[in-house]
Order: sequence, then C-alpha cells, then structure tokens
Amino acid sequence: MKEKAAAERGTRTGFTTGACAAAAARAAVLGLAHGQVPDEIESLLPNGSRVRFAIHDGRCDGGHAHAMVVKFAGDDPDCTDGAHLTVDLRLLPGQAGAVCYVAGEGVGTVTMPGLGLEVGGPAINPVPRKNIADNLREAAPALLAEHGIEVTISVPDGQVMAKKTTNARLGILGGISILGTTGIVKPYSTAAWRASVVQGVQVAATAGYDMVALTTGGRTETFAMTTLRAERPELPSACFVQMGDFLRYALDEAVAQGIGLVVLAVMVGKLTKIAQGETITHANRSEVDTDLVAEIARRIGATPEDCAAMAAAETARFGAELMVERGLGDAFHRALAQAAIDTLTAPDRYGRAFQLRVLVCDFSGVQVADVWSAPALPQARPASAGRTGIDHLPEA
Repeated sequence: MKEKAAAERGTRTGFTTGACAAAAARAAVLGLAHGQVPDEIESLLPNGSRVRFAIHDGRCDGGHAHAMVVKFAGDDPDCTDGAHLTVDLRLLPGQAGAVCYVAGEGVGTVTMPGLGLEVGGPAINPVPRKNIADNLREAAPALLAEHGIEVTISVPDGQVMAKKTTNARLGILGGISILGTTGIVKPYSTAAWRASVVQGVQVAATAGYDMVALTTGGRTETFAMTTLRAERPELPSACFVQMGDFLRYALDEAVAQGIGLVVLAVMVGKLTKIAQGETITHANRSEVDTDLVAEIARRIGATPEDCAAMAAAETARFGAELMVERGLGDAFHRALAQAAIDTLTAPDRYGRAFQLRVLVCDFSGVQVADVWSAPALPQARPASAGRTGIDHLPEA
C-alpha cells in the first residue's frame, strides 16, 4: 500500500479488515471478468476515498478467482495487523447482481442474536458487505449484470487472533469479524473497542434477562459475576460487558435497546469520575476531582483536616483508604455511589430510562457498596438518548 511509508511512525493510519477484504474481492472479480488478477488495484473505501492496495497470490480459473491483501494496521496495536485477508470468488451463473457471503477459515460464525447479523451466518458486518458489493459492481458491471458472486473470506490464523478479541463473548465463534465503518484505522483509535461495547450491550439485550452489567475491566467483571451470580446463578456471560472507559456509549445503547436494569461494577477512581459527570473515563480525558472526594467525606462527618488532605491528594483512592482507616469506609463508598447515581439519573441526562445499580469493590475485589436508583419509568427516554449522556463531553 502506497501510504504505508508516507507518515511518520507513531501516526500512520492503516486499513480495516473490511477494507482489505473489499480490495481483495475487487482484484478477484477483475480476474473473473478479464482472465487475470492484477498485482495492484485502486479500491473504493466505505468513506468514499480510494486507496491502492498490493494484491498477492492472485489467480483465476473459469468461474473461480482468488486474491489476498496483507492487512496494514498503521501504528494501531491491532491484533489483526499483518493478517492475510483472503477472498475466493465463485461465479453464480444467471443470478444477476446477487452477492452472498461465506465465512472461510479464520472468519467467525454468528451464534447469538443481537448483532444485526443472521445467526449461523458469517461475521461480516453490514458496512464491509456493502463495500465489497460496491467494489464488485463497480469493477465488473457487465459481469454482475448477468451473474451473481459468492464471496468467501478467509483469514489464516484468524482463530488465534480472535482469542485477543471479545468475539466469543458476543457469540462469534471460529475466528475474527470482518469490520470497519470508514475503512481507515487510526493509530491507537478507540473505535474498535467502542464498537465492541455497543455490540456487547446489543447482545445482552437479547439474552432475556432485561439487564446488563457494565464493568471497567477484568477485576470488576470477576467481582460483578461473583456478586450477581450469587443472586441469579443462571445469568449468562452475555449479560456482562467490559465497557472500559466507554460508559457513555454503553448507556446510550442500553437506552436504545430498552434494557430495564443497568448494573455498574466499579472501583473508586472511575466511580468518582462518573459522579463528577464524566462518561468517557480515560485518564487522558479527565482528572479525578479530589475536591468532590473531600466534599463527599465532609457530608459523612470526616474532619476538616482529613477533608483538606483528601482535596490535596492526587487520587480518589487516597481518600477512600483514609475513610476506611477512620471507620467511615462504608458510608463514604455508599455516598459516592449515590452521587454517581444522582449524576447519571438527572433529568437532563438519563433520567429514569433504566434502573441503575452501582456495585463498588475495593482493590482486593471486596464489595464496599451496593446502591440502587429509583425504578425505571415506563418507556422513559431522556432527550439526550442516542446522542450523549453528558452533553459537554467531546466525542472520543
């Protein structure tokens, strides 16, 4: 790909699995139409731009053609960087304009509803499907006017790559997903993780329990699973979504899916950021408001000296551990959890679109608070739903 060396290392953009598959498909259909697969082609991306891709292992024989593109992820730490996005096309005589998709080796199969894809079908997302079809029809219009095309996408070692993704949790088994909404991967972008959070909430909505447990990582997920399964042993893993720092997107999707109960399993740092009004909680986006920590402590009877020390501290953890030392830990954590609930359920935010339960654990995974909001109102939907939960935050 010509752009590969154009940008300084650390800032180089790359291409999605969907864009690479579309480029391979375009090259292969040119082989079907003209008898030879080119070594390089210009492919249409979903965002409307055009990029040249090197084509490997191109060959065609009668009604079949084969091509492969090596994925370049730029400087994004993507587990699919270097993957061989391989496409095999098969002509469908007389099925004018039809394009169908098959999961080859290393591409996952959808086994659960909620992803907007057919259960039992290939894990090839809608935008890549459209992008592949657009490239096929643009590159070989006469061929598609008379015949259809079966597109099989394979990714050698895709099953190994999938172990580094959330695919199994989403019910995508046997390999990776073919993804991408623009075709471009930006360095250290959050788009893939953000999309997996949204998909996770969508799958949870189909699990039949009218609840989703949102966690910030492995430790809080273990805590949430242990706590909630002690109450409801039958809860499946699909009800638990590692949202990371993307609370806003998870809550927006919970509203969109009409989920009645949202459980947040958090520790004191993220909890403080939520209480102060942040729903993108990454350390680079905002600092913990230790003045808020001190104010919560003042409300539960902490001394002025302790409150001053907490306000001057760098972390919320300092304040939490000080309150535990003073015998005020339970009251402090409950008050902070209530502050987070008050923030998220304010009328100009999520209101009572869902009932909110905040489970708080310490750094050893021991529960220190369990606070509930008022029940959801029937069909309640805040004005901000589908946009953001906290309007002042920029997009991630």
